[in-house]
Amino acid sequence: DGMICSIAGVMAAIGDRWGLLILRDLVLGLSRYEDFRQSTGVTHATLSDRLKHLEANDLIERRRYQTNPERFEYFLTKKGWQIAAVMPVLAQIGDRCDVSGATAPPMKFVNRKTGTDVGWGFFDKKTGEQLAAKDLAIKEGPGADELVRWRLSHREPN
Repeated sequence: DGMICSIAGVMAAIGDRWGLLILRDLVLGLSRYEDFRQSTGVTHATLSDRLKHLEANDLIERRRYQTNPERFEYFLTKKGWQIAAVMPVLAQIGDRCDVSGATAPPMKFVNRKTGTDVGWGFFDKKTGEQLAAKDLAIKEGPGADELVRWRLSHREPN
């Protein structure tokens, strides 16, 4: 709490791995409580808690689709879609590192219009040059506090 760090803020909004898996399922198009349960194997108590957490952090919204008994569907908000953009990146890193447990990538991400595979990467905003992660440097940003400055001043040179 109170840490000035964009990464920590995103992780706090997501909550934990269950929150991330719910976001994954929303990106895939699942929207109902029982679908999340079947997809993840999460307990009822944990799923209910994570849905409330994601909603409180404005990553998802719920909409009632049935009144008796009352049931809801869940949808990504604009903020949720921004965070969900990391799903293809995480999946492709998992594929490259061979951590999925599958013999081949279990999911492909493609351009909806063309069906062509898509990938992720870093690009220089000025030149358009594609960069590798090792080509990146981290500098102090305008919102840096003393702890950010300390982290940057105490890192090992590359």
